[in-house]
Amino acid sequence: MEIALLGGTGDIGEGLALRWAYDTNHDVIIGSRDADRAAEKAEEYETELDSRGVETTVAGYENAEAAAGADVVVCAVPAYYLADTIEAVADELDEGDVLVSPAVGMKRDEEGMHYNRPGAGSVTQLAVDAAPEGVPVVGAFHNLAADRLANLDAELDVDTLVVGDDDDAVGTVTDLAEGIEGLRALSAGGVANAAEVEALTPLLINLAMHNDGLHDVGVKFH
Repeated sequence: MEIALLGGTGDIGEGLALRWAYDTNHDVIIGSRDADRAAEKAEEYETELDSRGVETTVAGYENAEAAAGADVVVCAVPAYYLADTIEAVADELDEGDVLVSPAVGMKRDEEGMHYNRPGAGSVTQLAVDAAPEGVPVVGAFHNLAADRLANLDAELDVDTLVVGDDDDAVGTVTDLAEGIEGLRALSAGGVANAAEVEALTPLLINLAMHNDGLHDVGVKFH
């Protein structure tokens, strides 16, 4: 498959790009608002993969060009850029493409991180509202530690919770997630359940902040 990572120059985008390029045969495309930055980061990822004996091409383009022709588009951008990013590439999304949102709305105070639930109910719902008709949205990869994901020497052994209302799209994202070694995808139901999944992320960050040895904490269900 062809996977475009919009905002693929950021932390979660970097981790997903490296893991998919390392563990699978999918084509990985990096998107950014700045085409030069996307190309620069794509070259960095290629160099990292080459150092590990993986010869692959990682392309880098401006977001709309990256999304054009992709089968799956991951919006790896902060929650406050999500709707604008989707709207900016909407003309490049075809019916049947799958849009993935790992974004979480958070705010911080002196006590730590807190889930900032948007009026739509969840950030995944914001993506649904912004997506063109016929393009299903799946929420996934919210609770992954970005540093651990991007460190190809690190064993993952974690779960990602997947939410979506289109069974085929959920199946596609589940398969993509489980193509990453050490990552298990679990269904958490429809988009109506996205807030519960997203709210785990600030909890994990707070655990990492207050407990030694939990810097790259994730979730594993038994």
